[in-house]
Amino acid sequence: MPPARKTPTPAKVAIASFIGTTIEWYDYLVFGAATVLVFNPLFFPKLDPVAGTLAGFATLAVAFLARPLGGLVFGHYGDVIGRKKMLVLSVVMMGAGTVAVGLLPTYETIGIWAPVLLVVLRFVQGFAVGGEWGGAVVMSLEHAPAHRRAFYASFPQAGVPAGTFLSTGAFFLVTLMPSEQLLSWGWRIPFLSSALLVVVGLYIRLKVTESPEFLAMQAKGDTVKAPAAEVFKSHKKALLVGMFCMLAPNTVFYLASTFFLSYGPIHLGLSRSLVLSALLVAAALQVVTLPLFALLADRIGTKNLLIIGCAAVALGAFPVFLLFDTGTVVGVVSAYLLALPVLHALVYGAISGFIAELFPPRARYTGSSVAYHLGGAVTAAPVPIVATLLLTEFGSSTSIALYVVLAAVLCALFISLAPRSKEHTQAGSARPEGAGLDLTPTS
Repeated sequence: MPPARKTPTPAKVAIASFIGTTIEWYDYLVFGAATVLVFNPLFFPKLDPVAGTLAGFATLAVAFLARPLGGLVFGHYGDVIGRKKMLVLSVVMMGAGTVAVGLLPTYETIGIWAPVLLVVLRFVQGFAVGGEWGGAVVMSLEHAPAHRRAFYASFPQAGVPAGTFLSTGAFFLVTLMPSEQLLSWGWRIPFLSSALLVVVGLYIRLKVTESPEFLAMQAKGDTVKAPAAEVFKSHKKALLVGMFCMLAPNTVFYLASTFFLSYGPIHLGLSRSLVLSALLVAAALQVVTLPLFALLADRIGTKNLLIIGCAAVALGAFPVFLLFDTGTVVGVVSAYLLALPVLHALVYGAISGFIAELFPPRARYTGSSVAYHLGGAVTAAPVPIVATLLLTEFGSSTSIALYVVLAAVLCALFISLAPRSKEHTQAGSARPEGAGLDLTPTS
């Protein structure tokens, strides 16, 4: 028999998940930057600026409809045949969709088919990322020791700001080009660059071994044929909690990473380079603060930290807008530093382990993926659209700050419905690995 392959350390698996997730979220988020900066004149030239911006945000939102479907399909096979295979497929699909956007003819060349194909490729991206998050989190969690599960599960979360940094940086560089060259061919560079990143991601994914918890389930014949049916039948409360615990972090993130990119230049007269630079700095710092807050969650309890984070988001909403609305370099940078490395990281860093442990191992990939991405469709996709409509209706950012406060309050209410993790019921105790939080109704 061939020698057994050595199981990698939790740190190696977490780092591999971080790198793979960074690449996938670069692909996913580079579309968001392009939507704000160049897609309006290239794919929606017949619309006025406000309508064009809303059309671009609507195209962006298509991915949120595809993400739950991707989570359902990838999650099913991830729980039935293995986590690793699905992670390899997701990175290939995402890369193919992103490169195809970079090759897409514009409205001037093929007319209405340009925005139609753009929507189709955005759907492909959403479907792929629907399988990415759950698989990466579950792999990190299931390789981790019981007392560090929130910490290691946060590494895929850190891939989101890392992907934000790379995608924003890519567009920051191409926006330095003359406008004519940017709109002619420069905007394609960040998308086509994904081909190289896919090769790196594929290599990393192929080197990671299968989850030991999945292998143990497989050996005992404990896998289920229809994990989705089990999730929707036996874990409905867990699904709702997993969906709506994303309200606060998603609202903050998509305001900062998407809405501010148009709000700053159009309504405050800020230069794009200033807003992009502030976003770059904040995203870079958040790569560090996310796992640090997750480490704190392992000490004081994930549920405790998340509720504290929701309170911080509610208290920080108005200061973020007050700082950003100053229109100064110090104000804009300070707003981003408060919004992402502090407020968003407080809630988002530990949310991955929180959601994953709502479900038992045999339905964990499906349950966590569907909860996360259905939550994204409900809580994230509307954010830039709602913010734009509120700004148009009321003419100031006050109404948007109130929207953030409401999201934070609702988020805390849903998080409070989850039971407290057993590992934090007494100091230093650790719960058994792989034991999901029991949210099934008792008879």
